[in-house]
Amino acid sequence: MTVSTNGSAEFAPSLRAGTALAFPPLSFAARRRRVTGVVLRDLAALRRSPVRVFEIIFWPVVELVVWGYVTLFLESQKVPFVVSMLLGAVLLWQVLHRASNEVAIGFLEDIWSRNLLNMHVTPVTPPEYMTGLVLFSLTKIAAGITAMALLAYVIYGFGLLTVGIGLVPFMALLMIMGWALAFVAISCVLRFGEGAQVLAWSLVFVFQPLAGVFYPVSVLPQPLQYIAAFVPATHVFEGMRAVLNGGAIPWDRMAFAGVLDVVYVALALWLYAVTLRHARAKGRLSRFGE
Repeated sequence: MTVSTNGSAEFAPSLRAGTALAFPPLSFAARRRRVTGVVLRDLAALRRSPVRVFEIIFWPVVELVVWGYVTLFLESQKVPFVVSMLLGAVLLWQVLHRASNEVAIGFLEDIWSRNLLNMHVTPVTPPEYMTGLVLFSLTKIAAGITAMALLAYVIYGFGLLTVGIGLVPFMALLMIMGWALAFVAISCVLRFGEGAQVLAWSLVFVFQPLAGVFYPVSVLPQPLQYIAAFVPATHVFEGMRAVLNGGAIPWDRMAFAGVLDVVYVALALWLYAVTLRHARAKGRLSRFGE
């Protein structure tokens, strides 16, 4: 700092140039940095935990091996069952399952490490925090699905890419639904406390029977079929079976599933905002992890 002839303080040119490096708090660049910070924080924790890295691969692979050999047994018994149907269902189910679990458990890890309050007193806003959790979950989903796809090809000769271009919307729709379920689970934990954390890894299983993961929805009772029609995953798994049977991608069903996903994510984020505001008003954030 220098002093002018009239006695007023002025910053030196070098300091003025340095302050220009800062981004306005609400700018896209500043938001990007804060989101990236959340991702890098979780990545650093993952790199220092071999158990977490092992878990990303272990459970999806176990599920694939079990269901794969069940399929081979059914084929050996002349059961009219298509291997690709079951293996494709297992792989896509993992996308939905992991998308929901990874985001919700990422939130719970802040509770278990008594870091939740710290995160909410930093400049990181709640939308940026959730965006960081979602982006980090993508890396773990990609690792798990890649391992499963390679193993399915090596052991059973099933290539995930046989689904074709439909694989892209199928996986995207399932991930978005999984994130919506994760936001709901997080909201329940904020509202009802750590006793509700079981929802983080169990809520997605409520929709497994309705989604028709391993069987056509037509086998469900008629009332449940009506409910299943409003589950985005239902249209994805029905579309997968149609494609593997040699049919075209049912884009009308995919579009409807996309609309449902948008509605459910919007509602889930609204619920998260309401419960977070309530938790702050009641001082509950400071009690998590005690």
